[in-house]
Amino acid sequence: MDIRDAVEADAEALAAIADSPVDVMRNLVHDRTVRVAADDDTRASDPNTDAGDTGASLLGFVSFDARDQTVHITQFGGQRSACVQLLREPIRFAEREGMSVELLVETERDTLQGAAEQAGFKNAGPGPMFETTQTIRYRLDP
Repeated sequence: MDIRDAVEADAEALAAIADSPVDVMRNLVHDRTVRVAADDDTRASDPNTDAGDTGASLLGFVSFDARDQTVHITQFGGQRSACVQLLREPIRFAEREGMSVELLVETERDTLQGAAEQAGFKNAGPGPMFETTQTIRYRLDP
């Protein structure tokens, strides 16, 4: 698994993972720090892919920003193992800067809850409602 910065060409694959419009994900790449996990095996076995190509072999992504002594993970998704690896990116940033990390997960997203807990986040209670969906707040104080 290769962890790298997202680029605009990743927007379509990000949209598929997040079940979100492509233009929203393209804006996310421009407005936030976005890291992606790409499948090394797919890239290595495809002779039509060069080192600069992105493509749809993304296993997951995480977007985050920092403000008020907290790194806020704004979105993440994908395969559980990729999410665990990707969540370590904002955690490393927070450790270097002496900040806490927070994220919200929808209550019905068991895979993402498991990834957050496996990455070291603790359930900090209920989060805000988004439309009709309840969230759980997770926090990590490295």
